Amino acid sequence: MFVNSRAGAASLYFALPRRTPMTDTFTWTDDYLLGYGAMDQTHREFVTIVAALLGCEDAAVEGHLEAFARHAEAHFGEEDRWMEQTGFPPRDCHIEEHAAVMNSVRQVLEVVREGDAAEGRRLARALADWFPGHAFHLDSALAQWMVKQTHGAKPVVIRRNVLRRDAD
Repeated sequence: MFVNSRAGAASLYFALPRRTPMTDTFTWTDDYLLGYGAMDQTHREFVTIVAALLGCEDAAVEGHLEAFARHAEAHFGEEDRWMEQTGFPPRDCHIEEHAAVMNSVRQVLEVVREGDAAEGRRLARALADWFPGHAFHLDSALAQWMVKQTHGAKPVVIRRNVLRRDAD
């Protein structure tokens, strides 16, 4: 769980379990491929934008966070539309998770605009920590559903140079 660290603030970023320790780097790996091209491309963009936010100078945090907000709005909106338009059965929890992340992004962007770049970085680390679990659990189910809807089959994914993680 991530809570705004500013004095007197108790706004929740998003309360999701973490799968891996928070990190200052975030790199695309084929392990994130899910087999639905449009989703995989959007996920590559997600990783690139969060990585840029993690690695930028303090003066650039606001601009990078605004870029992430625009990306996430389009990214989550597209997935939400796919789920609604195709009647994806577990869509409600997935859509709610997207909404919780967007709420956190908006809250943190306000804090960053007040001059607290550290909160923007903290959110970027939380996003890098959150993404693998979201992709592996929620988005992988949606990717399979979308491939089945569009091609009548399950996705085929070829991953290059992927090192297996130890079981949690």
